Amino acid sequence: MSFGRKLVVGIRWYLFINAFVVALFSLLTAFKLPASLPAAVEYWWVGMVIPEVALWLVPLPLCFAAGAWFLRRGHTIITGATLGICAVALPLLLKPAVQAWRLGRDLPAQLSAAFGPATPQRSPFSLAAALFPRAPEPVPIETIDYSKSLTLDFYRAVGRSPAPCVVVIHGGSWVGGNRKDGGTKPWLNHWLARHGYAVASIDYRLAPEWIWPAQREDLRAALAFLRAHASELGIDPARFVLLGRSAGGQMATATAYWKQEPGIRGVIAIYPPTDFYVTWESATHPGNLDHRLNLEWFLGGTPETASAAYDSASGALLVHPGVPPTLILQGNLDINVFHVQSQLLDDKLADAGVSHSLVSLPWAAHGFDLVSFDSPGGQITTYAVDWFLSAVTR
Repeated sequence: MSFGRKLVVGIRWYLFINAFVVALFSLLTAFKLPASLPAAVEYWWVGMVIPEVALWLVPLPLCFAAGAWFLRRGHTIITGATLGICAVALPLLLKPAVQAWRLGRDLPAQLSAAFGPATPQRSPFSLAAALFPRAPEPVPIETIDYSKSLTLDFYRAVGRSPAPCVVVIHGGSWVGGNRKDGGTKPWLNHWLARHGYAVASIDYRLAPEWIWPAQREDLRAALAFLRAHASELGIDPARFVLLGRSAGGQMATATAYWKQEPGIRGVIAIYPPTDFYVTWESATHPGNLDHRLNLEWFLGGTPETASAAYDSASGALLVHPGVPPTLILQGNLDINVFHVQSQLLDDKLADAGVSHSLVSLPWAAHGFDLVSFDSPGGQITTYAVDWFLSAVTR
């Protein structure tokens, strides 16, 4: 076989193998990353990233299919296999954008029914923004010690004083993360500040050195500090909204629902754990990620030995008719915090007659809003948060 012939054969196999790999990744827009995989605990973030960047991967199967078709002569089997794989991958990679557009089309009616009319300052989903993302223009950040050795980053509202204040609580499984890039991202903070909302992104004490309710007390201390310094910070102490992601979402709900904190107008919980008894029990099911060690570190024991902590940290168990309006955002493909956690909270809020809405993202996994500000998940999050803030802080 001549060198040229060998080269063509090699290219055909290269196209087939790469198409196969892209097709495997594209499945993560429709199916959860298998938690039973040995590396699932370490590489769960792959399931987070792929659906949010899927639109950027669309050219790959198109190029592989074009190459296979160009080199099809005499090799119908491998050509057909490559084309077939690309035909599977292409719609799956387009799926998040299509579903985000459909969700965005229905979202105004859903949010209006839950919280009343609002005037959001961007569209729910823009294909152009998803293809050519632009991070919001930053605002100056003031770093302030609010309690002992704990710090918050403060983003002043642009062109508005006194302004509503969004208190952002980072994720990180209660053992990691910080107010900057660990368990949160500053994009939404900058965007909110540019659109008239002050933002206070806080650090808090971490497990296992500090167990619950230390984290709740840190959040309450941050709120007390912000109320005491409201005038100099240009914020309205009667218009706070708590926004938490993952572990931060748990803190936001459990703190706001526990006692009547002055001035809390609403809670935004993004992929939050809401019932730790369910978390503990589901960890024993085959194929699920086992978070029991984190729960023991965070809550100081098992459901049997630390039931008071499990009760007081589970937002869904604390719901009553007087809790603040709540916006929940959750990905259906989340293997870290299952969708059932948000559904439990949604059901409890409905039973209590509390204004609320669960925005479910069918393509999304854990951390969907942290990949890019203008990814499908990022756009839906910003729109829903903007609507909610406009409605509850008016």
